[in-house]
Amino acid sequence: MTMKKRFMGMALAGAMCVSMLAGCGDSSSSSASTSGSGASSSSDDAYNVCVIVKLTDGHFNKVIAGAKAYAEEHDNVNVEIQSPTSATAYDEQANMIETALGSDYDAVVIAPQQSAAAATKVASTDKVIVALDTDFDSEKKSAFVGTGNFDAAKAGGTAAAEAAKAAGVEKPTAIVLTGVQGDETHDTRLEGYTEGIEEAGGEVIEVQYCDALAEKAATAMEGIIQKYPDGVDIILNTCDDMAVAAVKIIQDSGSAAYADTIVCGFDGNQAAIELIEQGTLAMDVAQLGYDMGYKAVEAAVNVLDGNEVDSFIDSGSLAVSSENIDDYISDMKDKGLWDE
Repeated sequence: MTMKKRFMGMALAGAMCVSMLAGCGDSSSSSASTSGSGASSSSDDAYNVCVIVKLTDGHFNKVIAGAKAYAEEHDNVNVEIQSPTSATAYDEQANMIETALGSDYDAVVIAPQQSAAAATKVASTDKVIVALDTDFDSEKKSAFVGTGNFDAAKAGGTAAAEAAKAAGVEKPTAIVLTGVQGDETHDTRLEGYTEGIEEAGGEVIEVQYCDALAEKAATAMEGIIQKYPDGVDIILNTCDDMAVAAVKIIQDSGSAAYADTIVCGFDGNQAAIELIEQGTLAMDVAQLGYDMGYKAVEAAVNVLDGNEVDSFIDSGSLAVSSENIDDYISDMKDKGLWDE
């Protein structure tokens, strides 16, 4: 295969780091560079792909691992990871996108914190653009690679409602703790959860916007326990950090009314999966983050090679419960994504 490569100059000179959490230029940012099969990131026979994530957490660490794995398996591809310091560091990520588009990368893969802002940034670029994890509308975008969030969350909502009904609840009540209002990913999960609950005969009685942050979810959960002293049947979370926080508050409260509350997370992170092992988290909608990162870089390279790609590439999901947790953990260990 003959491949044309443009030399990566300014980005590598000013932004590349050797470890994922090392500061790059701006001390508030993080990045990592990975070259396939040991090739130098300044080699002249490879494509250079910049992957900009939302933050480095349990989910995106799996995404990063998958993106790096693609580069390691293909000596004609170099991958550089960049990450802002938090999920709400909007200006920081916007600057990363702008800098990457102005540098000599061949393709830029973006998990946008704000979809509209990402679309604006890429509007005039001629680079290959792939959306990752969260979609955005743009004629410049070749593909979106991510979880089918609506269907995955709907399945989780349905499973939670059916579990509550199996425990004797006729019409389960549910509260959703979600991310930043307007974030397409979290809004879509909220819609999926709601439809799943309602179609199974339950009701979403309240939505709390917690910016996908554990501390805000903890505060919200404390308020829920006070507001609904007789209990709520289901607490659905659009990310695992919030689910872990909700479980802790329920445990710390000692409330008998919440002892049987079904808590569902979303991501498949180790901290949440371990709570399923302990029996305190009922279920988790696991994103297949490793596959997401791998397929996003693969899609970018396919476009660079002149190949057609699907506009949406579903990286998959899995509802994890006590019934299949052992298989899920085994898979994570095989990929080196499970800390012993």
